[in-house]
This record gives sequence, C-alpha cells and structure tokens, in this order.
Amino acid sequence: MMFDPDEVRDILIGAARAGNALTYSQMLGLLGYRFTRPKMRALCKVLDAHDEDARIAGEPGLAVLVVRQSDGLPGQGWFVSRSHLSGEMAKKSGLEWPLDWEGPEAKAYIALHQNEAFDYWQDR
Repeated sequence: MMFDPDEVRDILIGAARAGNALTYSQMLGLLGYRFTRPKMRALCKVLDAHDEDARIAGEPGLAVLVVRQSDGLPGQGWFVSRSHLSGEMAKKSGLEWPLDWEGPEAKAYIALHQNEAFDYWQDR
C-alpha cells in the first residue's frame, strides 16, 4: 500500500483538532508526495476505508476534511462512495443528501460534517 493508514488517520485527527480542512495537495504533501491523480485516487481509497472503520466505531468520518482547493469540497467520489449511507447520514445530521456535488447545498452539507469531526476530535 502506498499510504500508511495510521499516518493518514493521525494527520486527519490533527487537522480536525486544529479545525482545518486540507486540500488534496496539502494532504499528499504531508505524506511526502506531490499531487498526481493516481496518488489522489490511492489516497481516496485509504480515506474511504478509514471512514467505513470510523462509522462502525461510532466516530465521525475524517475524509470530509480533504477537499479540492478550487471550492473547498471533497471530490465527487466522496459523495458517490457514501451515497448508500445517505439516509443514515441525513437522519444523523438533519440535512438531506445534496442533489448536486457542488454549490451551496453541498457546501452546507460538507460544513456540517466537517464541524462534526472538528467538535468530536477537539474534545479528545
């Protein structure tokens, strides 16, 4: 595996405790890599696996903290890979699953989930 899942988790917990999101480029840089699409896709697989483990453990996901520089949102893959959880996430958050992966609805949804991660990890 290209990325150590524990190192990825530690970086994301640090970002959550600091109340910061990281761009894909920043995250890859912290892991010692330059941004490339193949590396980003490999990172996303680790992020998805981490979020599934976190969901089972009752923790908020941390992948939501890794965002595009252009608009501060996770990529389309974040939404697609979690669409099967849309009902569970809507019930938990009180916000409906956004119909689009960009724009104000998506930004509100992502902000809610980022704040959940910030609040959870700042208390630990």
